[in-house]
Amino acid sequence: MSHSSLRLVISAVISFSFYFFWSYWANNMATDDQAIVLRSALVQGTLSATVTVLFTFLLEKSVARFGNNSLSLIFVVPIICTVHSKTTQNIAIFKTFRDALSNSAQFLNTNAVPGSLLAPILPISIQASIAIGVNWLNQTPNLWLTIAPSIIITAIYGYTYTFTLLKKPREPVLEE
Repeated sequence: MSHSSLRLVISAVISFSFYFFWSYWANNMATDDQAIVLRSALVQGTLSATVTVLFTFLLEKSVARFGNNSLSLIFVVPIICTVHSKTTQNIAIFKTFRDALSNSAQFLNTNAVPGSLLAPILPISIQASIAIGVNWLNQTPNLWLTIAPSIIITAIYGYTYTFTLLKKPREPVLEE
């Protein structure tokens, strides 16, 4: 087993254990039905372990794609009034938009958002959506208390892992 795979397995086991016990505690306060409490704990623990592996995979792909880049906030130029630009008023509006976008692009060219800040957003959003959806379908009694730590810790983990990936030198890919 490779070091990377072992790290993922250990992370998944830790994630399962922590969130199983957290969910058990959180839902034990909401109901006396131990079957529901245990089912909610198993669902949250299994979900967290699975999502940890999926999240790390998506994060690595996202960091590889965006991590070392800078993205300008003006990346889409609206083409307002181009269809009806025959009138003087529409031409003036179009020129105003074009000038505003040009000025914004010049400013943001030197003040771009690092890709490392944006890379974890997609995996965090997917993880949060899955956690909310699965626990809602499971009818987890104390839904928000059950999933809030998962989302917060995932975000912290996502940014920490992103900066760790960006700091370590890239390993060369060996082709077989």
